[in-house]
Amino acid sequence: MKLFEHSNSIWVRYSEYEWKEAKDGKLYLTPCDDAEPDLYDPLKEYRQLVLDAICIGRLCMKEDQNDEDIQAEIKAFAEKYGLFGLMTALPTTASFMDYEAVYLPKNQLIRQETMSTEEYLFLFFPFDKLDLVKRGVESLWNIEGDIKMMALAMTMNNEPMAVNMCLQRQYAERYEWMKQAFTDWAFNATTVFFYYNDYDNLNEDTKQIMRESIKAFGGNAPTYHITLMKQPTLIWDFHSLLLGIQMMLSFMLTDEHNPLRLCKQCMKPFIASRPSAVFCSPRCKNQYNVYKNREKNKGE
Repeated sequence: MKLFEHSNSIWVRYSEYEWKEAKDGKLYLTPCDDAEPDLYDPLKEYRQLVLDAICIGRLCMKEDQNDEDIQAEIKAFAEKYGLFGLMTALPTTASFMDYEAVYLPKNQLIRQETMSTEEYLFLFFPFDKLDLVKRGVESLWNIEGDIKMMALAMTMNNEPMAVNMCLQRQYAERYEWMKQAFTDWAFNATTVFFYYNDYDNLNEDTKQIMRESIKAFGGNAPTYHITLMKQPTLIWDFHSLLLGIQMMLSFMLTDEHNPLRLCKQCMKPFIASRPSAVFCSPRCKNQYNVYKNREKNKGE
């Protein structure tokens, strides 16, 4: 997909994460103390990344699914791709450390429209307080003592300070917020699937509800700039994995040639090899036809 050929999309994943409960009882996912950071480009594996995210989201949507199973899947996802970077995805700008307060557009996770920088940072650093001094628009951040974190900060030196901070070992993301993000992605993929798959059987009121629900999908968008290479080239700047996934999912849902689909038999997400494909495998196609024939025979 040409839109993803050029991007500033380096992200960090740690070798191991753990669930920890904060003093307020909230559960967070955070890198283990001895976990090793690894830089990678999520756009090189964006198709599988989106498919994995939707699979977890569909798990979250099941009413009888227990939290332990969901947490195990989210932890495995983080070890494969890293945390979402919610701290930089939610505000109006990833450079919020350059301002006196954090401004938040309407979202499902934080109801406040604005809050102090210190109050906002605490939402993502509930266990280890950062050695940070904030005076108006000026910020002083000290990470001396941890060589690997210093090296990581130097590597990501061109990114906004907040992006750099949310890639550090002390950073954590709340379970309920991560679960909500996965659920939203799966819900929107499912909505698109059923809208077109069952279009002829849906009444106009249901269609309108589905159109309105998918319209609400989105939020902040990744920034971009143009650079002069062999030709003018669009460069996407992903300041969080969450906004990257959101944009990748949007393009995959609207791809005319290899669209994102949910299997008509097992409901597993897959990339269709042709626009008309509705099954993820020949096996699912055969199973679907067998069940249909059995139902037909029962009716007769």
